[in-house]
Amino acid sequence: MKRKIEIMDTTLRDGEQTSGVSFSISEKLTISQLLLEELLVDRVEIASARVSEGEFEAVRSIASWAKHNGHIDAIEVLTFVDNGMSIDWMLKAGIKVQNLLTKGSLNHLTHQLKKAPERHFEEIATIVASAKKEGIETNVYLEDWSNGMKNSPAYVWQYLAFLSELPIKRILLPDTLGVLTPVETFQYVSQLKTKYPEQHFDFHAHNDYDLGTANVLEAVKAGVNGLHLTVNGMGERAGNAPMASAVAAINDFLPETKIAVKESAIYKVSKLVETFSGVRIPANKPIVGENVFTQTAGIHADGDNKNNLYFNDLLPERFGRKRKYALGKTSGKANIEKNLQELGLKLNNEDLKKVTQRVIELGDRKETVTKEDLPYIISDVLDSSLYEEKVRIESYVLTHSKGLRPSATIAVYLDGKVIEEHAQGDGQFDAFMKALTKVYHKKNLHLPKLIDYTVRIAPGSSSDALCETVITWETGNHTFSTRGLDSDQTVCAIKATQKMLNII
Repeated sequence: MKRKIEIMDTTLRDGEQTSGVSFSISEKLTISQLLLEELLVDRVEIASARVSEGEFEAVRSIASWAKHNGHIDAIEVLTFVDNGMSIDWMLKAGIKVQNLLTKGSLNHLTHQLKKAPERHFEEIATIVASAKKEGIETNVYLEDWSNGMKNSPAYVWQYLAFLSELPIKRILLPDTLGVLTPVETFQYVSQLKTKYPEQHFDFHAHNDYDLGTANVLEAVKAGVNGLHLTVNGMGERAGNAPMASAVAAINDFLPETKIAVKESAIYKVSKLVETFSGVRIPANKPIVGENVFTQTAGIHADGDNKNNLYFNDLLPERFGRKRKYALGKTSGKANIEKNLQELGLKLNNEDLKKVTQRVIELGDRKETVTKEDLPYIISDVLDSSLYEEKVRIESYVLTHSKGLRPSATIAVYLDGKVIEEHAQGDGQFDAFMKALTKVYHKKNLHLPKLIDYTVRIAPGSSSDALCETVITWETGNHTFSTRGLDSDQTVCAIKATQKMLNII
């Protein structure tokens, strides 16, 4: 029989402590619903008690939904040793499970609360008894437990002996400051499970040394019963142990255990949390980063064609994603072929060599090459009429004057003719797009919808450095992105738009 590991997501409580992040009521409700019904986590810690009126309304909204959908016992809030005020707050909000924050190290107890252990224990016992009387289930956090085990183990063992006599369901073990090594994590959790084999322990890792996932694995090996994770590793300082990495590692490296989390939903939830939080996912973040299933080196693509030599168990399909093959100075023929296959194009060996060389040259100049660029590279290199550039922005005049609306006058080569138009807009590029729309309306044609616009410049560059504009377009059920490179931001956007005109 595989051992079940509970997964408690704390994105909405500990994760919201990420600097600059604050979820709205509707965002908290939506994320809670996805975590429980799509990602299938076992429990969700959604807030801290008594924080604000907005937090109370969010909790009450989630509790109402959870009660009507059979999830109320999976909704938890962080509470405090506060003479029962947190319990009153919970009762008004409709929550049934509290995660009571207590002191897991003598250092915290002595210098923050300035209390003796016996006084702290007495207050905890009173709160647990009151909660039970009101039908509230209690889990207990041992804040700074990791430092407690390092520096005041006698206090920790005294506290655990006391807790073992109380009607609590789970003891929560946080590495509050992210100071544990994997060896220490295994050692400390093993000691607790040996002494209290029937007690349910949760492990709560922080990522200050980038050891969150490694410590999670060691805690599971040592017999821990549950884990606290956050989507995208959100949390204060360096964040918490990330959901995606922990789930994948447990599934692949600890076959004697099982978790309920649905891997194929991880990426969808991750992107939603990215949008709601405003915290961008690093491109190289394991499992959910933009580039993690992208092969760049040509030798890797060649190996994938030869018995998947560069594949590991982290197949992108597990997480609802797809493998990509990047184009740049390290690209080989295999990378080019993979991208041409997706475009439905095929070249002979001689032509493929020429195109490969051109992509390498562009990469040496630090230009970004996309799959959508390949037809133009082919046209440029092979002088092929199949990929003739049919639309060109022949010329343009852009004006921006104080007190006057920005304007654009453009000349566009389309269907063998040059068409001129003029328009005003809220900015130079907006004016340009309005003029371009007029040109296309003359031909009874419609432009795709612009849905995203991003400008980047290399860190540390001066004001005259090249910048890259990436525009995402939507037409029908299809979205695609085009790039422009220039030292002028608006010109970048115009170059990206010209690529779009030829793609459509």
